[in-house]
Formats: sequence, C-alpha cells, structure tokens
Amino acid sequence: MTYIKICGAMKIADAVAAAEAGADFVGIMFAERSRRRQSVEEAALIVRAIGTPLREMEQDEPPPLHPGTFDTIESWFAHGAEALERLLARKRPLVVGVFQDQDVEDVNQIADETGIDLIQLSGSEAWSDALMLNRQAIKVLRNDAGATPEDLAEGIEPGAVVACMFDPSHGTGTRTDWTAPASLARRIPLWLAGGLTPENVDDAIRTVRPWLVDVSTGVETDGAKDSQKIAAFTAAVRASDESASR
Repeated sequence: MTYIKICGAMKIADAVAAAEAGADFVGIMFAERSRRRQSVEEAALIVRAIGTPLREMEQDEPPPLHPGTFDTIESWFAHGAEALERLLARKRPLVVGVFQDQDVEDVNQIADETGIDLIQLSGSEAWSDALMLNRQAIKVLRNDAGATPEDLAEGIEPGAVVACMFDPSHGTGTRTDWTAPASLARRIPLWLAGGLTPENVDDAIRTVRPWLVDVSTGVETDGAKDSQKIAAFTAAVRASDESASR
C-alpha cells in the first residue's frame, strides 16, 4: 500500500476533502516564506476539523523510537514506518506541520498550540534538531547537483527522524528525475514529493516504489486546493496499488 499525504491545506474544506478522499496524512504549512502559511489559530481549526489531536488521545505522542537499537538506515527507517503504521491504525489522517529553518522552540510552541501530530523539517536543519522537537519528525532530503544516489544515502543519519522525504523541488511542485529516489526507496520507506499529479502519480509509484506520495500544487486549481483533483489523486494511487498487486 502506498500512503498519501495531501499537503498545504489552507482551510478546513481542504483538509476535510483530503480526509474524505482517503488521505493518510494532511499537511499544514508554517514555513515563513510559503504562500500557504497558516496562522496558529487557523491551523488549530483545521486540525480539529479532521480529528482529535494525538496529544489529547490516550497515547500522548507517536511511539518512541530507540536510537542505537537500529544503527543502519534500513533498520532505523523500517522501525519508523512501523511506528507510523501503528499510529494510522488509531487515527487517520495524521496532521503534519511543515516548517523550514525555524527556531526549535517556536516550532514546538506552534505544535502544542495547534495540535499537529507530526513535524516536517523542510529546510537545512541539522538532523540533531529533530531530537529537540516535541513531536516525531520527517526530514526533507535535497538532491544537490551532481550528487549520486549513494551520496544521498550517505547523508542520511539514523536515530533522529521517523521518516525521510525526497523533494528537490523546494515546494515549487516541479518534477525532477526519479533515479535517485528510486534507488533510495529500495533501501528505506521513502516519502516522495515534487511535481506529482493525478496524471503522473501511477508512473511515480511504478518507478520509485515509495512508501508515501506527497502532493500540493498538483491538486490545486488557480492556487487553491481542488477537491475533485484531490479525489482523483487518491483514486489514482489506489488504482496503481491495485494494479501492482495483481
């Protein structure tokens, strides 16, 4: 099964449309330079519109991971994927707050005030920053010019974040070459973003075999989330999974 994240929810209707379409994760932007950035007050309303925050459920937070127990990226991120799957069995969709090069204390405060379930670090944050967060984190990987898939894998540090996302588009929705993520996805449960649409997500899944596909721009019309495109995207992912299982 390929998991789905609809990112950049700008109003309650966006998140509800994603949840009704069957998304597993919904993203809310807090990055300071994002046109989709939400205030704490607006984000809190979006979070509660699609479910009770994990911190208010019996389980206060994602299951703790255990640095040192899994010392390779393969074992560490397989462990992280299992933790996320246990959470999804309790709550779906999970809400991810997206940040970029922001102060850890500010990120933690926003997380507490809004009730988001997970944190996504989309900038140049150090891996160790995730250890100071009050939520489990996903870290975005960038594929620098000339970097090989091996270079990309060598830059990943086990022991801090629960998952990694490959998105070299810097949130622009621009598609790039899938060679590097396809290689990495053979080693870890990879989140894939960047230029995905209802029309090309089947090709992405067949080529990369990611754990999750993430979309924002690809389900928008004139800069706003389009509920029909959200439904088309999730349907395309499920159809791709069904086809692959035959």
